[in-house]
Amino acid sequence: MAAKFEVYQDKAKKFRFRLKAGNGQVIAVGEAYESKASCLNGIESIKKNAADASVVDVEE
Repeated sequence: MAAKFEVYQDKAKKFRFRLKAGNGQVIAVGEAYESKASCLNGIESIKKNAADASVVDVEE
């Protein structure tokens, strides 16, 4: 099974998404959005930009 984005409304009626791996484990979550359209735009942004994202180790 492939990874998938799930869109849902939280208790405050805000739209959120979670990215689930093929095994069903949640591997990422999104912020709260006022509209479903904004939530879907957030997903599209991740799909577009994450493929080339670098990994930066920030030591504190």
